[in-house]
Amino acid sequence: MNVNLTDAPPGWLPINRHPMLVARQLPRAGWISHDLPHGDISPPHQHERGHLVYAASGILSVTTRRGRWICPANRAAWTPARVVHHHQAYGRTDMRIVFIAPSLARALPNRPAVLAVSALARESLLALTGDRPYRPATRTRLRHLLVEEVSTSSEQPLHLPEPEDDRLRALACLLRDNPADTAPLATLGHTVGASERTLSRLFRSELGMSFRQWRTQLRLHHALVLLSSGHSVTSTAHACGWSNPSTFIHAFTSAIGQTPGRYQHDLRHGAEGRPEDGRPAVKPP
Repeated sequence: MNVNLTDAPPGWLPINRHPMLVARQLPRAGWISHDLPHGDISPPHQHERGHLVYAASGILSVTTRRGRWICPANRAAWTPARVVHHHQAYGRTDMRIVFIAPSLARALPNRPAVLAVSALARESLLALTGDRPYRPATRTRLRHLLVEEVSTSSEQPLHLPEPEDDRLRALACLLRDNPADTAPLATLGHTVGASERTLSRLFRSELGMSFRQWRTQLRLHHALVLLSSGHSVTSTAHACGWSNPSTFIHAFTSAIGQTPGRYQHDLRHGAEGRPEDGRPAVKPP
């Protein structure tokens, strides 16, 4: 969803007066449905209300200054109010957004997160972002049900923290360009000009995880994108640095809660709920 200031609906304001950064400020809007092409990246923006983002088909990532969250099938990304972020679509993506009133948002994390979506939460979310003209009281009940369902679900370990230290940023750039790189931290440290001990300490102190954990998260993010693009499980495993597909399947299942094959199946059969005409819509509750 690429939007410039001339196309922006009323209430969208620039962030820090930069002409390319557009903030969505829609305090009275209840939901957004938008059909995004593969690779679409929104400009950085923020909302007056927190919101849940769900991909009825395709896959979405949400990026803030704290890192990147990826939102695969049966997951919803929660972004609190006034957190500057941007979205990216992988594959043709049916993006659904439901804005949450502050009174309900208190039940959700005070930071960005990816939350599991039950079948009941999914149907509530699709109903709230569909074309059926529910009465306001019904929409209110659906919102309460949606928040109750996702607030009691497990938070998913799908956050890839963004490093700030220049040496970590250089290392992260290397591995993003080649997730299959199996070089040990000592070798990568030589490339970026830091010792293995220094980098290990920085990963723990700055990102709150080990280098191995961070690299696994990076590879899983890349794997989700490849699988959504139709790559086979075996080719995805190799492209992401797993020499043994069985090891990849185990790591993927542990993090995502389903096998890579099942994940692909759900992507192929998860397009129900898309508006019949496929056109974007922004509507009040």
